[in-house]
Amino acid sequence: MAIATSHPQLILPDHTQLPETNGTFVKNFQEHPQSVLLTDSIRPVLDALHPDGQYAIGQDCGIYWRLIEPPERGAEAPDWFYVPNVPPLLEGKRRRSYVMWQEIVAPLIVIEFVSGDGSEERDTTSPFAGDNLKAGKFWVYEQAIRVPFYVIYEVDKASVEVYELIANHYHRCTPNERGHFPITPLGVELGIWQGQYLNQALPWLRWWDSDGTLLLNGDERAEQEKQRAEQEKQRAEQEKQRADRLAAKLRELGVDPDDLS
Repeated sequence: MAIATSHPQLILPDHTQLPETNGTFVKNFQEHPQSVLLTDSIRPVLDALHPDGQYAIGQDCGIYWRLIEPPERGAEAPDWFYVPNVPPLLEGKRRRSYVMWQEIVAPLIVIEFVSGDGSEERDTTSPFAGDNLKAGKFWVYEQAIRVPFYVIYEVDKASVEVYELIANHYHRCTPNERGHFPITPLGVELGIWQGQYLNQALPWLRWWDSDGTLLLNGDERAEQEKQRAEQEKQRAEQEKQRADRLAAKLRELGVDPDDLS
């Protein structure tokens, strides 16, 4: 991790003193529901992995990796990211940004949603390669923050790329037989699901478990539970109807079914 300061008396800013975004607009109306879908469906998995509740999920929040002026030049704001084993609140306050020199723990996975041609998300420019160069996102996640899994999702192409940090360099992952990418530390897979969510029929980025079962969002879980309860009700009614028919048959034969209990 690179921090551009060497002054021994300098007091480093914390998450309350740095800008909470990089000043850019969300590029389209699909990005917010996409983030909600990712968070909603992975939450039961994360709750099971962290029974103490020590994890954080960020969306369009700055990850500060370098102290420079202006401060935003030393930050990236992934569309979605997850950090294990950190408190969801910091010193009792809601998080405004994620500051690497304050936190130390890197996100396990960052996801970028492509709105342009994808060059920004694949930019490997080093800030040390020349004067006044802004670091490329790919370089920052690989060489500065060192995120184990970097995901580039292109909704217009219905495609996803997953890179895993191996020996300090990103290696592009190969999908499994289901076309999904295993995120082994989480015990889940990531892939494209074509369907309707929040009144938009699009190819969505979604999670599956290691057996290939889709991880449901809250509405889907509620609908599944409703269907299960309805099926149980139907089974109970069918059992009662069979019992009533059997009792009626016994009475025709002169046998009181109550005497059999």
